[in-house]
Amino acid sequence: MKTTMKCCCSSGTKSASEKRLYDFEAMAQDKSVVSLAKYKGDVVLVVNTASQCGFTPHYADLQSLYAKYGDRGFAILDFPCNQFGGQSPESDSETTQFCQLNYGTTFAQLKKVEVNGSGELPLYTWLKAEQGFKGFDMDHKLGPVLDKILREANPDYDKSSDIKWNFTKFLIDREGRVVARFEPTTDMQVVAEAIEKLL
Repeated sequence: MKTTMKCCCSSGTKSASEKRLYDFEAMAQDKSVVSLAKYKGDVVLVVNTASQCGFTPHYADLQSLYAKYGDRGFAILDFPCNQFGGQSPESDSETTQFCQLNYGTTFAQLKKVEVNGSGELPLYTWLKAEQGFKGFDMDHKLGPVLDKILREANPDYDKSSDIKWNFTKFLIDREGRVVARFEPTTDMQVVAEAIEKLL
């Protein structure tokens, strides 16, 4: 699925390192443009998600974080993505219905996007430039599995900053800067503690 989303700022006005979350936009499921400047001053977790993944239960953890911290200026931006194992094949509305029925999600779920490649959302180009791949937790049961799958496809997969799998998370501070990247094998308690420090 291709996307033609563009950065909100004028081309060439800011270098990648000068940009903030607020310089980008995304698309809501109704195809309206969402300026991410609306999250100015918030701590934000950006996540690429899928409904049929071994990490899909992270939705419950994400909702728990949102319920706990939402009234303290914490937001989650959920970007469904079908680039990893074809694990998010549903329409946007079907995905939202699945998440609400099974995990009670109430945080922002945006239009399905690509996070790698020529059609990737510009927001993700920036996120990946700010925080590269951190490596999988090999103590997690899925860590060795993902490493094997990805290394067989590309022996140097870990050298690039590309998103490797569903439920990769980027943490944005109140100034709109990317301060951390969490691979899907990272314990959610670690993510919660990092959020807590920024609130």
